[in-house]
Amino acid sequence: MLEAFLTSTGVVALAEVGDKTQLLAILLAARYKKSTPIILGIFLATIVNHLFAAAVGQWLTALISPVTLKWILGIGFIAMAAWLLIPDKIDEDAPIKESLGIIGTTIVAFFIAEMGDKTQIATVALAAKYHAVVAVVVGSTLGMMIANVPAVLFGEIAVKKFSPKVVHAIAAVIFAIIGISVLLGMKIGL
Repeated sequence: MLEAFLTSTGVVALAEVGDKTQLLAILLAARYKKSTPIILGIFLATIVNHLFAAAVGQWLTALISPVTLKWILGIGFIAMAAWLLIPDKIDEDAPIKESLGIIGTTIVAFFIAEMGDKTQIATVALAAKYHAVVAVVVGSTLGMMIANVPAVLFGEIAVKKFSPKVVHAIAAVIFAIIGISVLLGMKIGL
């Protein structure tokens, strides 16, 4: 369980740097200039989204044979490594529902932005690999908060200080190592 938690935290925190949801956090912080409701909205959206993703990962383990799952996970982690090297963008003119309030707007925007995103897919794969839904959800949510709270609090300064390309390259290497270890049948943790 500790390995699932730590790996989920580290992988998601690294994968989130420069991701579209982190850019969304900066956009929301610039627009509303109130960090607490934005951070709460990010937390709530992430918990729901990653709980769903982890449940899908757990469900997949019941449907797919262990050998097939090993190949899907191994190749999936390697594909995530490659995907991390493609920079994300967000449309700053995207409509944001003002009637939902800051928390509601953040929840809806984050939940939608996270659908099919790298970190959601990583959460599915991590839950399938570790069979530990709670540890993966708590870890992946913590990873999202580690990456997004500074983005909300420090906005563009935080993103300019840490090169997303370098962080994504590090995360890509970690995903590739996890993918290769899954294919080779080894256990690995961060």
